[in-house]
Amino acid sequence: MQPEPQGESAPEDYGSLVKSLVRDVPDYPEPGVVFKDITPLLADGRAFATVVEGLSAGYGPVDKVAGIEARGFILAAPVACNIGAGFVPVRKQGKLPSATFTQEYELEYGRATIEVHQDAFEPGDRVLVVDDVLATGGTARATADLVIRAGAQVAGIVVLLELSFLNGRAKLPGIDVRALLTV
Repeated sequence: MQPEPQGESAPEDYGSLVKSLVRDVPDYPEPGVVFKDITPLLADGRAFATVVEGLSAGYGPVDKVAGIEARGFILAAPVACNIGAGFVPVRKQGKLPSATFTQEYELEYGRATIEVHQDAFEPGDRVLVVDDVLATGGTARATADLVIRAGAQVAGIVVLLELSFLNGRAKLPGIDVRALLTV
């Protein structure tokens, strides 16, 4: 049985929960990559509520929560509801119907481009960026750049899991980056 969501859980409690319910899938999506599968965590209602609480904590007033496609959407939308902020999807190129800002970046295993609607943020909005995993930092950096280009401020970046051996934080100087579990 997983712990019930309660007030201010210690960060190590969040980390233990994430560690116990995120599984490694070797050689996915290509050989040499160990994919972090969050679906067991999402399938456990209590655990999911607990990590949403953890991801929501400690950023002060936030106007918008930006979720990075695709698994970041799953986490960011309930975080936005939890803190009373709007949700903004940051999508893969070609998926948004209106005028966008685009940003290319490097992944652990390739290159990609993400985008956000040009009118997604108001000037000065405080934006919390939410994703599942911080790996090389490319996606998080690209998202932060999009937020800034749109005239908003990055209040912080929060993730379920940080892969510290890939040194993604190095691409995010001056940004408050938090992870529920760092490995």
